[in-house]
Amino acid sequence: MASWYSTALAFSLLSLAGCNSDSGLPVLGSVPPFQLTDQNGHVFESAKTLQSTIWIADFMFTNCPGPCPRMSSQLRQAQTYLTSTGIKLLSFTVDPAHDTPQVLFEYSRHYDARPGTWYFLTGPQPVLQGLAKDAFKLGDVDNTLEHSTRFALVDRKGRIRGYYLSSDAHTVDQLVADAKALLKERS
Repeated sequence: MASWYSTALAFSLLSLAGCNSDSGLPVLGSVPPFQLTDQNGHVFESAKTLQSTIWIADFMFTNCPGPCPRMSSQLRQAQTYLTSTGIKLLSFTVDPAHDTPQVLFEYSRHYDARPGTWYFLTGPQPVLQGLAKDAFKLGDVDNTLEHSTRFALVDRKGRIRGYYLSSDAHTVDQLVADAKALLKERS
């Protein structure tokens, strides 16, 4: 009888271990709930739109002559690889004075952003500053237009699980692989 119980217990523990599928990604911080405006002029409430959702974020601006077009192209690639996973993409502007919802809408069309998957967000400078500096720890939104060229991967609980340099040749592959690994974690 003890042997049967031990075998059943071992099988149950192995089954549970398979469900957990820990990605091994560290917890690097957390993102508090926020409210901004998306490229369609709609209120974007993170607590509703991102509830139990894995997402990828970057900071950019639409008339950027430097890394932003590359970063947006990389997110377009990630969007393609992550089709039908439910993973969302968020691009936060660092130039809210210029990047109105209308400007962001045109920019989103240029990169074939899928509605309901990839959001371009603007809003009050203090809110964007709090997210960039305090939550993501990716610099300032302070009218200098200087910003980080890293992507952040956020899990279902709003925890930052990875940063990825856009200048790395394998960034998109690693970002997609890690995002998919988070899909296997128990929420």
